[in-house]
Amino acid sequence: MSCSRNNLLSIVCVALLTLAAAAQKTAPTPSNANMANASTSAGKQNTPTFSQRYPRYKLRPGDAMDLNFQYSPEFNQSVTVHPDGFISLREIGDLNVNGLSVPEVKSAVESAYSKILAKPEIGIDLKGFDKPSFTVTGQVGKPGRYELHGDTTVIEGIALAGGFTPAAKHSQVVLVRRVDDQWVRAQTLDIKKLMASKDLSEDIHLQPGDMLIVPQNAYSKIRGLLPSSNFSMSQAAGL
Repeated sequence: MSCSRNNLLSIVCVALLTLAAAAQKTAPTPSNANMANASTSAGKQNTPTFSQRYPRYKLRPGDAMDLNFQYSPEFNQSVTVHPDGFISLREIGDLNVNGLSVPEVKSAVESAYSKILAKPEIGIDLKGFDKPSFTVTGQVGKPGRYELHGDTTVIEGIALAGGFTPAAKHSQVVLVRRVDDQWVRAQTLDIKKLMASKDLSEDIHLQPGDMLIVPQNAYSKIRGLLPSSNFSMSQAAGL
């Protein structure tokens, strides 16, 4: 911008240039910290994490349910999820519901029937389903599969399975949890430290399908290689 020699115009020009420079200095620019936070956020979105504490039940093959049509009772029907994850709907055909929650199934069925019914409203009554459970294996008193009744933590789950055996490695219990259809996440838990601290706020709550693996400690692995306490030097000499 060129300024005339007129004093007034010179003053206006200087003022405009000053404001432009100030605006350029104060314009927000992405800092390294902001870029790092954005990168971290993007990474978190792509990283599988444990699901919520109270997940909805997901339908699977063999589950049975009643479909009740509020305004069209002639379409009421009972369906069972086939081994391939589909259900057969009257006058509609097959619909894949495997891995969907009941509200998601309701929405999918209503959408399917909206092709032949005006604003269908459908109630779903889940009749037969696989009861929520978790599995404990390894060095516990009673390894096996246990029904998940109410709010159960890892420590409570191990107790239900008979507790640790003397050969258990308390500090490296592994919790395996399915995050989605493609991801399974394993987390190592130091139950020995958790119980010693007497702070059970970090005791993870189990979810349907969880598996707890209690490994064997190092001493018990080599115990069979050590000489028996009843094996004396005189017995060894006699051999």
